Amino acid sequence: MRRVVVTGLGMLTPLGNGVDINWKRLISGYVGIKKILNFDVSDIPCKIAGQIPLKTDDAEAGLDLDDWLEPREQKRIDRFIAYGIVAAIQAVEDSGWVPLNEVQKSRSGVILGSGIGGLESIANTTELMLAKGPRKVSPFFIPSALINLLSGQVSIKYGFKGPNHSVVTACSTGAHAIGDASRIIKYGDADVMVAGGAEAACCRIGMAGFAAARALSTKFNDSPLESSRPWDQHRDGFVMGEGSGVLVLEEREHALARGAKIYAEIKGYGMSGDAYHITAPAESGDGGFRAMQSALKDSKLTVSDLDYINAHGTSTPLGDMIELKAIRRLLENDVNKISISSTKSATGHLLGAAGAIEAIYSILSIVNQTVPPTNNLLTPDEGAYGFDLVPLKSKKRVVRNVLSNSFGFGGTNASLIIGNSD
Repeated sequence: MRRVVVTGLGMLTPLGNGVDINWKRLISGYVGIKKILNFDVSDIPCKIAGQIPLKTDDAEAGLDLDDWLEPREQKRIDRFIAYGIVAAIQAVEDSGWVPLNEVQKSRSGVILGSGIGGLESIANTTELMLAKGPRKVSPFFIPSALINLLSGQVSIKYGFKGPNHSVVTACSTGAHAIGDASRIIKYGDADVMVAGGAEAACCRIGMAGFAAARALSTKFNDSPLESSRPWDQHRDGFVMGEGSGVLVLEEREHALARGAKIYAEIKGYGMSGDAYHITAPAESGDGGFRAMQSALKDSKLTVSDLDYINAHGTSTPLGDMIELKAIRRLLENDVNKISISSTKSATGHLLGAAGAIEAIYSILSIVNQTVPPTNNLLTPDEGAYGFDLVPLKSKKRVVRNVLSNSFGFGGTNASLIIGNSD
């Protein structure tokens, strides 16, 4: 079976624009969650989110879309597509991959997804139509909001004519996109794949919808930096985040032949379904366990080969402990040998982009031999006994292989195992 390596990285998160600034801030304990000021949340219980910093407010790490896209282009796409394009540009340029002929273009593909897609565009266009009638609806409205148009836009931009596909599996989207893309390469349908996810659901209807489902944190509106606190006894829900993460995946021999820089290898991919509830995970944790077990089997590694788990860890009262239950079942006697942390404590929950940015953080933990911290973990839940959850400060340690988890509404689970490529 062909081996799949990572040769390019790109990301845009509440910590900032770009891979280097993200890692710098992540390991320093920086939290990118703030009060929402750009739209009205006075009648919404949750008033905080992990939004993309703008260059006008954050000169070091902020985003100015004009640096990446023409104003005319920006008007024709939802923010989730814009965010995805920014990360894709970073990743493709980082990889150095430029197909030189039709064969190489046909062997290069894209699989980018989103959990919700153009929610803001749909809401705004609905309001416009109700106020001014259907003739005011833009001809670009539908392609601006469709989830697969992120893959389409990137494919068109670079002339990648291979598999052009999108994943929509709620909060597992980013991980599923990477796993599915790796299999496309393994099975010989492409040599290079651009993979990941993007999300931009921080808008009135997005916040109202998740608040109505009682999924969001509401106790920390006045102290947003303390709001995302996986496994802490005072957690009360997840914090909405937005952004994008994109990886360039490549068949290993193809990458070596062109002298590409190789960050890591996608070694294992596992999936499962809870078949339990539309929003809540199965209390037994069996779905998450089976996804992790499947990824391990696919990787041909054992639990003793793992050094770090980047947990789904959303900061919800129920989900956090169910995941730890599944991890405890997987690790058995190796529980105290492996570090586990949740980077959502820094970024909030990026929904369909979460699995992709967390895969990048996992890769960087291997490259830098450093495990990022779980912020705000001051009083661990009783069920967290015996785990190294890396509270408050990043940790230097040997990191050979990482397990990264993503679990979504509808009981859809994805686990990736990423490791050194030797």
